[in-house]
Amino acid sequence: MTGLTVYSTCPQSKDVAAADYLDAVAATARWSEEAGCAGMLVYTDNGIADPWLVSQTAIAATTRLAPLVAVQPVYMHPYTAASMVSSLAYLHGRSVHLNMLAGGFKNDLVALGDRTEHDDRYARTVEYTQILTALLRGETVTRDGRWHQVENLRLAPPLPTELMPEVLISGSSPAGRAAAEEIGATPIRYPEPLGAGTDTDAPTGGGVRMGIIARDDADEAWRVAHERFPADRAGQVAHAMAMRVSDSHWHHQLAAAAKAPTPPAELDAEPDPYWLGPFENYQSFCPYLVGSHDRVAAEVARYVERGTDVFVLDIPPAAEDLGHAGEVFARAGAAVGA
Repeated sequence: MTGLTVYSTCPQSKDVAAADYLDAVAATARWSEEAGCAGMLVYTDNGIADPWLVSQTAIAATTRLAPLVAVQPVYMHPYTAASMVSSLAYLHGRSVHLNMLAGGFKNDLVALGDRTEHDDRYARTVEYTQILTALLRGETVTRDGRWHQVENLRLAPPLPTELMPEVLISGSSPAGRAAAEEIGATPIRYPEPLGAGTDTDAPTGGGVRMGIIARDDADEAWRVAHERFPADRAGQVAHAMAMRVSDSHWHHQLAAAAKAPTPPAELDAEPDPYWLGPFENYQSFCPYLVGSHDRVAAEVARYVERGTDVFVLDIPPAAEDLGHAGEVFARAGAAVGA
């Protein structure tokens, strides 16, 4: 997909029947590879299948796609995560990318006995990632850290240099952006609207997490969007409850964006494509861009012009959605190039 790095997202086991889940993972991985995605994000939390096992299924179904595995430091030692990366490389000759987590659902962390404060969680993830990546580089690691202590630790089997993973981390908060700089990771944020007439001091560079619903005709795109993510009172209540307990910066930033007035559209113009309907109804955790290919591409181009070069898309319900997203990125790339 043009010169940008685009990731799709894997379906979650909680949303698919067990008998169908492996096929759903494999199909989404193939769609993503055929659409030109560099990889596919695989979530982790207390309520879904293990991301490493899911990633093996994605690798087996494709020839080059890199699973972007969400890594929660609370779940495993950094050596274990490094061993997963090197073992998959050894068995399949394939790269695995890493999406380093600092937070997660608060109740998940409390259930595991972890009550670490927000900024300290990022400090822990920095220490964790530094040990993990040093092992992957083939170093013998000794570290007496705040959270991990290792002595003369070395990884086997070693990871081939050409399969060293890309590393991403949430960059919506100052602590997240500082952590990204310290570990050399790409900061990923949930973007604020950048449409014409929008006043924003949103961060530049790095990557964004968003969904795209685009069609040749804007009315058709919005019809699909509202059919896929209908208003849901129970979802709105769940969203409000989550807001009350969340300490995630991105959660509150998106909630503030949802309350901000939308700039009026010109007569006969398409509505602003930035849409938080799925977020407000607890159906997805990222904003969406909705509209015609050209209108959505113009919006994507605004992010690219501000230095964004990584896009992590929401879970695609069908192959055609990635095809439409690919058309958007192609037009956005052409616009920025021009």
